[in-house]
Amino acid sequence: MAWYTVKRLIQGIITVWFIATATFWAMHEVPGDPFIGEKAVSPEVEANLKARWGLDKPPLEQYWIFMTNMLQGDFGISFAQESRSVNDIILERFPVSAILGILAIVFAGLGGVLYGALTALYRNQWPDVLIILLVIIGISVPSFVFASVGQLILVVINQILGFNVLPVAGWGDISHMLVPALVLGLGTMAFLTRLMRSSMLEIVSADFIRTARSKGVPAAQVFSRHQLRNAVLPVITVLGPSVASITTGGFVVENIFGIPGLGQSFVLAVQQSDYGVIMGTTVFYGAFLVLMVIIVDLLYAWIDPRVRLE
Repeated sequence: MAWYTVKRLIQGIITVWFIATATFWAMHEVPGDPFIGEKAVSPEVEANLKARWGLDKPPLEQYWIFMTNMLQGDFGISFAQESRSVNDIILERFPVSAILGILAIVFAGLGGVLYGALTALYRNQWPDVLIILLVIIGISVPSFVFASVGQLILVVINQILGFNVLPVAGWGDISHMLVPALVLGLGTMAFLTRLMRSSMLEIVSADFIRTARSKGVPAAQVFSRHQLRNAVLPVITVLGPSVASITTGGFVVENIFGIPGLGQSFVLAVQQSDYGVIMGTTVFYGAFLVLMVIIVDLLYAWIDPRVRLE
């Protein structure tokens, strides 16, 4: 288990280095200039601004400075928000995105396991057909469509009742989090439901399940200790990539619901060509997602000893 952990950490470090390198060079190829906005800027002023931010140096020297600072935990300075470091923006905005993402993962994980198990238990019956229909819709429709429809439904309900059942937008207490988290987790929930269903159907016909039933083990115990525990392993495997999809989808959902998260800052940085914030948040998100994948892999290895033995 120790060697498996070390190997996964080394692979994670290499992945983060690749993300940082690709992000840096991609920013140098993107058209536009963070110092040219609505107001005209003279060549002298533009040259002074580039010298101030170190953009007048050769690309290789800039890359070395960027990687050195990143190793020290410094993601640089925002070009659009003067005197604000990217670290400050991340510390201020990421907790909001993290809370929203955790709630979305909880909704997606619990719903995926529950509905997947129900479809397997009621195979080819009306609960199975209904849930699979909803799964197809959940996978096909993007999260921003669900966000817009969810807001419209909330507006109609609040108007009919004459008071706000749940806020339409904004950020504050738990009532502001429920609908955005549910919308953000719907696509992942649909995917996990389909995965859980196929996994449950494979486990049902396994030899050890028939052996347990032949020994007279109660049906509830067979389901909870044998079927569910083994069928949930593929779901745990994809939780890491699911964090990636939820985080990426959160960029749009945060803007629609007016949530002051890191995704909203990233979208604003793209609009302003704020290369410092774009590179810093991309590397931060990449490192965070790699860490989540490693944690899931270690959890999977702890649950299934065959993984670490291989």
